[in-house]
Amino acid sequence: MVNRFLQGTLILTIAGFVVKAIGSLNWIFLSRVLSGEGIGIYQMAFPAYLLALQLSSAGIPIAISIMTAEKLAKYDVLGAQKVFSISFKMLFVLGLLFSIAVYGSAQWLIDINFITDPRAYYSLIALSPAVFFVTLISCYRGYLQGWQMMTPTAISQIVEQLLRVVVMLGAAYILLPYGLDVAAGGASLGAGIGAVGALVVLMYYYYRLPKQLDEPMITTEPPESSKSIIRRLINLSIPIALASMMLPIVAMLDVAIIPRRLIDIGYPLHEATELYGYLSGMAVPLINLATIITAAIATSIVPAVSNAVSIKDIKQVYYRTAGSMRLTFVATIPFTVMLYVLAEPVVSTIYNAPRAAEATQILAWAIFFLGLHQVTTGILQGLGKPRIPVINMGIAAIVKVILNWELTAIPALGIGGAAYATVADIGFAALLNLIWIHRHTGYFIDLILLGKNIISASIMGVAMYYFYPLLQGNIPTFFNIMITAIIGALIYVAIMIVLKGLNKNDGARLPVVGRFFR
Repeated sequence: MVNRFLQGTLILTIAGFVVKAIGSLNWIFLSRVLSGEGIGIYQMAFPAYLLALQLSSAGIPIAISIMTAEKLAKYDVLGAQKVFSISFKMLFVLGLLFSIAVYGSAQWLIDINFITDPRAYYSLIALSPAVFFVTLISCYRGYLQGWQMMTPTAISQIVEQLLRVVVMLGAAYILLPYGLDVAAGGASLGAGIGAVGALVVLMYYYYRLPKQLDEPMITTEPPESSKSIIRRLINLSIPIALASMMLPIVAMLDVAIIPRRLIDIGYPLHEATELYGYLSGMAVPLINLATIITAAIATSIVPAVSNAVSIKDIKQVYYRTAGSMRLTFVATIPFTVMLYVLAEPVVSTIYNAPRAAEATQILAWAIFFLGLHQVTTGILQGLGKPRIPVINMGIAAIVKVILNWELTAIPALGIGGAAYATVADIGFAALLNLIWIHRHTGYFIDLILLGKNIISASIMGVAMYYFYPLLQGNIPTFFNIMITAIIGALIYVAIMIVLKGLNKNDGARLPVVGRFFR
């Protein structure tokens, strides 16, 4: 059981890396096709789609997985199939209703000025079919995960992302002559096409399940009633759904607040939309790309801490928490400084949008806080306290909304104010997580180690700041960025070793390459 769990975790982690890499490349090319303004139009429709998706299926896949695993542990295959059948019918109806709701409410959301730019209409209606298909996907994924089969989820995620990217780029390019609004709508079609592809993959694995059984599984327990299954599904999924819904709700509030507050201080609609696109469609993906390592650490720390907690090994809980935080510092602080120093050439090279540099430079500070939040959330989940990060996210979201409203309307800040609000949101949530970790494990941030990282990264940043202009104009910008970043990384590592902030054990904990340090 443990080996299967670890194998499944590894498969899903690798798939996550691949999906993120494909998604990041997609934003690079899509931003060049649609520009910042087109990305802004696309992004304005997406939060409403995500909210509908969360309402239709949030939390239910995990609930299905839990209930399926419970049935199979008792050799109740028919009971597991009944869980899937009832869940499928529920999600079919919910997915269809919310898909129709998104399509029917598109113009209304624009009329009430919740979506500021009316050009987002085509994007919203193009996303509506995806709600139905993604909802069905969640049912299949939850059921197959209950069978301890993670490969179908991983493959379906990759297929979904590949099809989505191909359709988004192709449709956007073909429809661009008809206007940015139509092109953005075409790009939105990718979500539905990708979901259909993923659904086909999952159905293939689902129909193979009976052939994979070595022997019949029979139980003598009385079958659970449909009413009981529905009640348990709802009870299990509601807490998870509340956590999942928080992100799209905050994103929709961003859509409602940021462009409007920019307009309030004198920006025309098209420019406010463009600036919003720089923040949400260009700067944010770079931050997500920079935290791939901490996402992997967060994934691996959950079972590590959980294992120590189950045998009541308090010292191991503390040791594994401290070790994961050491790696988090190394995986985030230098990248924070790198993006801050190279923000302008990075966004110019990747997105051909130098005006996105301001938001990107400010949001670079979120790399450290987001990595910290990811890992501390994983630690709390491993401690058996999954509700704590959810509550902390809710408190931080309130702070973000207030800061968005106030800071974005300051003329000297503008979109920079919204970026500062995002940094504060993530940082505050991470701080609250750390406080709770301290209460349960006794661990808090090692300020001496943190100081060594900051000193090393600061010297690295100064060196990069003065080195980059030396090669500017002599070699392509991309290679200049890469060379400057590599030299900066070497300087950071060298200073950390001198300050005794890095040692052999730290290398051994790194994902993939850690075995070379053992």
